[in-house]
Order: sequence, then structure tokens, then C-alpha cells
Amino acid sequence: MGTTKDRLYEIIFEADTKAGKIFDVSLLVVILLSILLVVLESVPSIERDYHYFLKISEWLITGIFSLEYIFRIWIIQKPKSYIFSFYGIIDLLSVLPTYLGLFLAGSHGFMVIRALRLLRIFRILKLNRYVKEGAIIVRALRQSRIKISVFLFAVLTLVIIIGTIMYLIEGGENGFTSIPRGIYWAVVTLTTVGYGDISPTTSLGQFFASFVMIIGYAIIAVPTGIVTAELTKQSTKTTSTQVCPYCLADDHVEEALFCNKCGKKLN
Repeated sequence: MGTTKDRLYEIIFEADTKAGKIFDVSLLVVILLSILLVVLESVPSIERDYHYFLKISEWLITGIFSLEYIFRIWIIQKPKSYIFSFYGIIDLLSVLPTYLGLFLAGSHGFMVIRALRLLRIFRILKLNRYVKEGAIIVRALRQSRIKISVFLFAVLTLVIIIGTIMYLIEGGENGFTSIPRGIYWAVVTLTTVGYGDISPTTSLGQFFASFVMIIGYAIIAVPTGIVTAELTKQSTKTTSTQVCPYCLADDHVEEALFCNKCGKKLN
């Protein structure tokens, strides 16, 4: 990378320099402001009284995010690694609705435009990039995804069995008119939500429901324990703010000279 790209890379992708920290904080402020504007725009009275102010502010913020998006593509060694990454897609979603609104004019496209504008709320996901603790949580979730997937499959199997048993116990009465309705009740009961729209009336059904409720508390604790264990592992690691210019990996140790994902040299 050239000298200009090197300097911009340090500012945009790193957070261990003064310029990088200023960039991150400034962009955080813009993201929070844009989210506030999206929320306020949904209030009819505010949108009516401050329509032009909101419109101008939206275009200014969209311009800032557009420049950020373009610079990230220009700076990175492999643009595709950023464009098709999670944050690359989020960055695109943060600017695309505003531009698409220009081509969907007319009353017939009003609802489409409104839906596209609401997509701007995805800008809130850009916050995670600038919060170190958020990155730790994301890594912990990524590391525990297999365990959680197995757990969810086990829960899915359990609710199917519970829903079927409750359907048989209640004999298709009291709202348990089908196995899917029984499964719905099982999900609501296991998660301790308890809407109360369906409830067993037979003694056996109530006894079984009590058993399912107790199981629900144990089930809720399992994923919490899995993620907590991974968070503990992540918090003991000393990582740097170095981001690989090739694959955008960012979980390197302080002394790392090469990327632990693709093996390329770090800046």
C-alpha cells in the first residue's frame, strides 16, 4: 500500500493511534445521531414540522457513510473480503435505502420507500465495530455456535415431544386442537413466557405442565453457561487492535506480526 493508503488504513481500520481513536469516536457520534433521526422521523408530528431538516441531515449522514464505505473498499488489499463481510453488508445497508428512494418515486412506491428507510436502523449494528467489549461477545458467540446449535436442536426435539404428549393428554380439547398447537404451548411454557391463551385443564395435563415449567428454568440456564464460559476464555486473552488488511481478522495477540487467519503480514 502507498503512503496515503497506509495513513488512511491506520485511521480507519486501527484504534491504537490518536487519529484512529478520533475517527472511531466521531463515527460513533454520527451513527448515534443517524439512529436518533430515523426514530424521530417515524413520529408524524416531528416529521411534518421538521421535514426539510431531517431530509438534509439524512443526506449529510448518508454522504459521510458513503465516503467511509468507499474508503474502506479502496484501502483494503482484497476489497471482496470487506464487501461480502458482515460489516461490509451492514455498511452498504446503511446507505443504500437513501439512494434507492430516489428511484422509487410516486404514490405506488411509498410503502417500499418507507420500508427501505426503516432499514437504516441497521446502522446500529455499526456500533459493535467500535466497542471492544462488543467484539469480545461476538467472538464468544462464534466460538460457542456449535454447542448452542446442538442445544437448540435438543430443545427443538424436546418441544416436539412435549407438544405431542400434551395433545394426547388433553385429547384435542382446551386449545390443544393439533400437535402444532401443542408445540406452540411447549415453547411458550419452556421459555417461562406463559401467555395463558392455551392451558391444560385435566389433572394429568396440569401435573405434566408443572414438570415442563421446572424443566424450563434449567433449559434457560444452559446457553447462558455456554456463552459465559467462552466469555471467560476471551477475557483472558490479550488482543491488539491490529486488523488484517487482507481478510479483516481482528483477534490477534499483542505481539503478532502475521495474521492468525490468512497468514499475511500485519501492518
